Amino acid sequence: MPRSKKGKRGSSKSGVRNGTKGESGASDDELTSDILSHCSSASECTSVLEEGLGGEQVDEQTAQDETEDKLKQCIDNLMDKSTKTRLAGLESLRQAFSSRVLYDFLTERRLTVTDCLERSLKKGSVQEQAAAATVFTLLCIQLGGGDEAEEGFKMVRPILTAILIDNCANIAVRQSCARALGMCCYVSTAEEGEDMIKSLALLESVFTTSYPNREGTLPTPKPGSPALHNAALQAWSLLVTLCPESRLTVLLDHHLPKLQACLNSSDVNYRIAVGETIALLVELRRDIDEEFELDSESMCECLKSLATDGNKHRAKNDRRKQRSVFRDVLHYIENEDFNVEKIRFGMESVYVDSWMRKIIYDAFKDILESGVRHHLQFNPLLRDIFGLGPPLIMDATVKGPKISRFEKHLFNSAAFKARTKQRSKVRDKRADVM
Repeated sequence: MPRSKKGKRGSSKSGVRNGTKGESGASDDELTSDILSHCSSASECTSVLEEGLGGEQVDEQTAQDETEDKLKQCIDNLMDKSTKTRLAGLESLRQAFSSRVLYDFLTERRLTVTDCLERSLKKGSVQEQAAAATVFTLLCIQLGGGDEAEEGFKMVRPILTAILIDNCANIAVRQSCARALGMCCYVSTAEEGEDMIKSLALLESVFTTSYPNREGTLPTPKPGSPALHNAALQAWSLLVTLCPESRLTVLLDHHLPKLQACLNSSDVNYRIAVGETIALLVELRRDIDEEFELDSESMCECLKSLATDGNKHRAKNDRRKQRSVFRDVLHYIENEDFNVEKIRFGMESVYVDSWMRKIIYDAFKDILESGVRHHLQFNPLLRDIFGLGPPLIMDATVKGPKISRFEKHLFNSAAFKARTKQRSKVRDKRADVM
């Protein structure tokens, strides 16, 4: 299994709470859609074949071999001369990587896949470059937080960086590279202070172009730039969850006033990303200093305005989405209270009970899409980040003993105390590195 890095800041001060209710999430069939539609359908990989005696299933090894053969074909397609074939291979790998855990298969072929993706990023069309950046991000998640992912990231990082800071590059490609840089750095090199600081600086150089000028006026956005700023800010926020205490104070003092001005952006998605980032920075600051108070009446007034926005010039769905998010942001800023969300998957559940955990969960959900629940259930990296422990091995025909509410409470309290101590130690170590 992949070696995951300890000390990921996936917990929050309200604790890590994992349930074991018997309500399942999305089914495996839903999670494994079209594993390689251009090579063959996923149903062939998981089909139940009948043998002579009693219609028993063929052994799992046969099905696994068939799946791996199709994956090998898709990897070969990445080296084809035809752009259409390469794009088909990238899309098929994207679906496979997001819906399954393929660590053992990919460990042996990681260098080959990385070389192909590197070639697509360098020489491919706009669509191929964007797809390659996404697939590489999924590859890092598959390989976990060990040396394999770190080795691949060091190979591809210079290309991602070059595209991201190239103002002549396509906006959609730069957007994919921003997300890839943030997630891959979070997964692969989170404990190396120098690499993380460089990535933070690069992402800052992108979204800070949306900051107000000296006169306090927001610049007129170029076509497509709000989406790029949004991707860079979300990737930056993900990496901020790994920052030591000393740097968090500097980030809050520097960015908070300028982010407040960006709440008046003309793009609803960017306004929402800015609001969530403000909530995250305030939460992390309060985590350091429980006496911290955000002294900004203008900030609260702006948040209230967005939480009750009835501007008819905005689309109805945009207004509804904006009001929902900013009600939560305002509620936290004023009352230090977060609306907890429970995510169920299989026989387990995870609680998103802080802005930090929300930023992390949303980042993985954005890249894994519907496969995020499958990865929460089986991917050791995500289970380590969210404090779920090793993947459970359960027989569906055997029902385990029901855990009482009191026992759950004791477990949650113990887990919270342990993770708080571990988090403090990791922060101190990262502060020394930086």
